[in-house]
Amino acid sequence: MTDERAITHPADRHDRIRVQGAREHNLKDVSVELPKRRLTAFTGVSGSGKSSLVFSTIAAESQRLINETYSAFVQGFMPSQSRPDVDVLEGLTTAIIVDQERMGANPRSTVGTATDVNAMLRIVFSRLGRPRIGSPNAFSFNVASVSGAGAVTMERGGKQVKERRSFEVLGGMCSNCEGRGSVSDFALDELYDAEKSLSEGALKVPGYSMDGWYGRLFSALLPMDVPIREFTEQQLEDLLRREPTKVRVEGANLTYEGLIPRIQKSMLSKDREAMQPHIRAFVDRAIVFHECPACTGTRLNETARSSKIEGRSIADVCAMQISDLAGWVRAIEDPGLAPLIEKLADTLDSFVQIGLGYLSLERPTGTLSGGESQRTKMIRHLGSPITDATYVFDEPSIGLHPHDIQRMNQLLLKLRDKGNTVLVVEHKPEMIAIADHVVDLGPHAGADGGEICFEGTVEALRASATLTGRHLDDRARLKDAVRASTDAIEVRGADLHNLRDVDVDVPLGVLCAITGVAGSGKSSLIHGYVSNREGVVAVDQGAIKGSRRSNPATYTGLLDPVRTAFAKANGVKPALFSANSEGACPECKGAGIIYTDLGMMATMESVCRLCEGKRFDAAVLEYTLGGKSIADVLDLSMTEALEFFSGGAETGAEARIPKAVKILERLVDVGIGYLKLGQALSTLSGGERQRLKLAIHMIEDAEVYVLDEPTSGLHLADVEQLLGVLDRLVDAGKSVIVIEHHQAVMAHADWIIDIGPGAGAQGGAIAFEGTPRDLVADGSTLTGQHLAEYVAFP
Repeated sequence: MTDERAITHPADRHDRIRVQGAREHNLKDVSVELPKRRLTAFTGVSGSGKSSLVFSTIAAESQRLINETYSAFVQGFMPSQSRPDVDVLEGLTTAIIVDQERMGANPRSTVGTATDVNAMLRIVFSRLGRPRIGSPNAFSFNVASVSGAGAVTMERGGKQVKERRSFEVLGGMCSNCEGRGSVSDFALDELYDAEKSLSEGALKVPGYSMDGWYGRLFSALLPMDVPIREFTEQQLEDLLRREPTKVRVEGANLTYEGLIPRIQKSMLSKDREAMQPHIRAFVDRAIVFHECPACTGTRLNETARSSKIEGRSIADVCAMQISDLAGWVRAIEDPGLAPLIEKLADTLDSFVQIGLGYLSLERPTGTLSGGESQRTKMIRHLGSPITDATYVFDEPSIGLHPHDIQRMNQLLLKLRDKGNTVLVVEHKPEMIAIADHVVDLGPHAGADGGEICFEGTVEALRASATLTGRHLDDRARLKDAVRASTDAIEVRGADLHNLRDVDVDVPLGVLCAITGVAGSGKSSLIHGYVSNREGVVAVDQGAIKGSRRSNPATYTGLLDPVRTAFAKANGVKPALFSANSEGACPECKGAGIIYTDLGMMATMESVCRLCEGKRFDAAVLEYTLGGKSIADVLDLSMTEALEFFSGGAETGAEARIPKAVKILERLVDVGIGYLKLGQALSTLSGGERQRLKLAIHMIEDAEVYVLDEPTSGLHLADVEQLLGVLDRLVDAGKSVIVIEHHQAVMAHADWIIDIGPGAGAQGGAIAFEGTPRDLVADGSTLTGQHLAEYVAFP
């Protein structure tokens, strides 16, 4: 019998990706072999090390090695990447990453520009549009029309020659809104109460009290005891828009400025995420956007809109539903543009195939949900002829209805069947079920994770004793009794985006779930008509931003009362206990690490020898609170810190900090008590960041909490803990509104509002209102059908 190995080609033996001794982040010397051209799912609780293995080790090294193939000149323009902390990595192929990051919220970015469809359409209109107006730039809302003329001096044959030159760039940008499609304005009723006078507190702007200098400043130009509705036209102009004017108040020279320019400078110039919560809430209420009257929201000037193909301008086709636009494009017959039209039509068909045919090209990318962003980024890969690549997905089920998850599964299998290796970090059982191979990390999170708990098939995982295996077949039961609503938020005539004149009462005093397929109108309804109301705190899907210098203690505000307590106990300034201020190590400037820039090569990182990575000046570490230095405190886990700041017998009364305890209780409640206070935010997983953000918003004093997919990044075991947190909020008299796709959350809700029945133009209506039990019994909606499959329903 012929030896099989003798006839096997040597190249065919490299059929596995081999990782040996991976120690990135919390990985504990992990070794694993992954089959190529198969779909491998990585499971485990949030923070167990999945992303550290897949993204920070395998994908990072693949990209680093590819970058090294470019010339030194090109590498100089690319971000430098250091080699992951791993002993051996073999069998790597080109890594293509589709991560959780939302698509940019730049107001100029649309679905069409982000996927290059607009670029192709502009070429089509520049060639076939009538009347012909110019190059593709003439149809771009990001290119302004510019013209000029003047004399230029050049040297020719050793002589100075003057010539008159003129130039003209014809762009499609609307000059009124500068290609944004909307113009901003102030909602005056959010700036002041017209029925009150200034002395009665008419101004609603945070911090504008009339008791101090503001009152004296305003009294220099305006009547203080006259209701604002009785102001003359000039007085109202002075209140709102007056340019900086020098006035003398009680012997002091001050500058008076109208409310609107002052707010623009003091509040609107800041990044929204950097604002304090009450300032951010005010700005969201006070700034309103109107459709640009010049371009009617199309972003394009009149010239660009005048050129048409078969009676449609480029603005008209960008407003069409993509599924309809695909048919319109295929009907264009022009031999000279046939390859371009075929490519354009195929790209549009990919939108339909991926379940996004309901979108329009003019849709701003910042308004896409997490699931829509994830799938939109997949568009360019679906029709790619590349094979033998490694596609890496970070929770592709985020933002997807159970109905949409089936379609996503088909796409992942299609990529695999083309001969690619597909690596998926995932929590949803429906997506884990299609894997050829499963790697389960754990057993727990943070320092208690970073180990391989299981390798094998899905069936073997189900039979294993791992945390994931035990929870893989979990099914929530419908509640026998639900809470009764105490009041309701009335929404009438909602018509934002695809909403169709919706009237609905969102119940208060209960856990209310807003459900429906992706693109049905859930976010439009809640964020458009509920989140911006007073007393409502909204937690959206946006990822928190953080640098190496940011950590949970600084992000949550926990460090402020801690610094104050340290300062009081030691009789020094609070600034000494900040590694970003006076207390920083003089060698590493409070970073704890010395960074050495090596140009095109990876930046060298080494632990600071002076502070040994503790980030603080040695003199600062002499000061203690409850027997611990500030560095010792930052090295505590949140659970340990909660016990420390509660002021037990060991630490004494000086370490009792009620403000810190309140913040830490919420952090431990959401299941991240294992994180260290001083751990860099850049090292946290997606699920850990989501829960950190959730905890911060729950500390805010509000009556209504709106949570947008709080289960994102959560393991099956973590969802149960989250539901317990939501129950405690409702039992404390709060109202919780959850936009969610997870069936366990739906089953646990007291009331469900299902939006649909489909997505885009087929959605935007109330498909069902009632209890989860009624939804399952009704069975007429997609949500009801999938919930019935999930739960044990008698």
